[in-house]
Amino acid sequence: MTLAMVNGNKEPQVVLSARGLTKRFGAFLAVNNVDLDVHDARVHALIGPNGAGKTTVFNLLTKFLTPTGGTISLLGTEITAMMPDRVARMGLVRSFQISAVFPHLTVLDNVRVALQRPNGLATQFWKPLSTLDRLNGRADELIAAVGLADERNTLAADLSYGRKRVLEIATTLALDPKVLLLDEPMAGMGGEDVAVVARIIRTVARDRAVLMVEHNLKVVADICDHVTVLQRGEILAEGDYRTVSDDPRVRVAYMGTEEV
Repeated sequence: MTLAMVNGNKEPQVVLSARGLTKRFGAFLAVNNVDLDVHDARVHALIGPNGAGKTTVFNLLTKFLTPTGGTISLLGTEITAMMPDRVARMGLVRSFQISAVFPHLTVLDNVRVALQRPNGLATQFWKPLSTLDRLNGRADELIAAVGLADERNTLAADLSYGRKRVLEIATTLALDPKVLLLDEPMAGMGGEDVAVVARIIRTVARDRAVLMVEHNLKVVADICDHVTVLQRGEILAEGDYRTVSDDPRVRVAYMGTEEV
């Protein structure tokens, strides 16, 4: 864990931050003056009702959208004007709501493809396929880490939906992210797969920051260290799960009433 000394105490370092983050689409204010700090070795949840601006914030942080106002910093460097590929190479990596794996490749080959860029092989397409064999050791480590060792040689197309999402986490970890952004990682999963993925996220957050958009509030309660609640593009509440769940404004935002 990367630590900073604050008032004599060790505190996790802020690795991704936004100040005054704002996004307009014409007259529509999608994100309004959002301040966000994501800490190393913690799981940070971004939650809120539908239309709250969560995915827009993700797209701003990863530079798929350009902010109308505000600044974004990664590992102490301002990235507000940077292109998405450069930000990714700095260590900010995201997943998407829709699983993004190669269905006709095996689990092993999906992870080997992801390992090509960090190992300097992404543009060396003229070399024989056997060149990728040097990646097998690291690929097997990642596959085992997410519990897919028994399906190493299985085609991704033959995996269950939940296992495809697990494979996607393995491919994002292959890029050795410093900050991992997960967009609704539990969406569409059954209870058993949710439990598996929750454990994986908690494990991978031991040595990197994880920021996740998630609607499963039980998962948020179980694994997240910090929660930011958005409503209509603005921060409604933040803190640990108990703090935000006890906030009557959060209850109204989710349920339309202060009654639990």
